[in-house]
Amino acid sequence: MTTKKTLVLGASENPERYSNKAIRSLSQHGVEAVAVGLRKGRVGETEIQTGQPHFSEIDTVTLYLSRDNQKPLYDYILSLKPRRIIYNPGAENAELEKLAEEKGIENLEACTLVLLATNQY
Repeated sequence: MTTKKTLVLGASENPERYSNKAIRSLSQHGVEAVAVGLRKGRVGETEIQTGQPHFSEIDTVTLYLSRDNQKPLYDYILSLKPRRIIYNPGAENAELEKLAEEKGIENLEACTLVLLATNQY
């Protein structure tokens, strides 16, 4: 069985934020989620870490950060060697997409919540 372990980058404890909704939806769909945000916290069983923690076997990085906030994280994101990066609305980034493509990483401009709700995740 392949894993779809997903890193939610830009995670928030605020239940109104889409990153928070995504973490909860991933869990409800049986997808292991790990999370990184500006502040430590928790969404359900998922701990929000800060900085650039090492994670292994990341299948997907789903971005909830603006293009400018992604820039200092390019090396970190690429070092995780995900199969794909999902650019949620507002996170589109042609520069990172090009860098990821050069590493053989799939780029997807989509909404994680919609992908999960429509069984396309």
